Amino acid sequence: MKKWTLFMGMALLAGSVWAAREMSVQVRDGQLRNRASFLGTVVGTVAYGDRVTVLQTQAGWSEVRVADKTGWIHESALTPKRVVMSAGAGDVRSGASGEEIALAGKGFNKEVEAEYKKQNQKLDYTWVDWMGQQTIGAEQLIQFLKQGGLTP
Repeated sequence: MKKWTLFMGMALLAGSVWAAREMSVQVRDGQLRNRASFLGTVVGTVAYGDRVTVLQTQAGWSEVRVADKTGWIHESALTPKRVVMSAGAGDVRSGASGEEIALAGKGFNKEVEAEYKKQNQKLDYTWVDWMGQQTIGAEQLIQFLKQGGLTP
């Protein structure tokens, strides 16, 4: 009986830890979709630094809740780390790992980009700027996949 009570207590604790799993959005503009697919209808958006509660995961996607919105977002848009929005915050570290630098590219803001350009003046940013201005609609993406014989 004691083993059963201990097992149930541990199961309840594990369940409560899972239910409270919070993550941060690590992309500039994240789209919440109605299903776990890039082809799902966009039902809401989240911004860089927003904290979301993960409800469940499925094949590289997380169903999340933020404020009064619920939807699916690809796991690459999330990080378990708390995203710091200002350099004066207490948990800001000096230096960055290679992984953090790669992730920063997903959410460059104008200040970070300006500083990077200042430090790397010999680089040509014409095509990078052009790519950043491009948008692809869901219908265009579906047509591209069909033409290429791809399935989501």
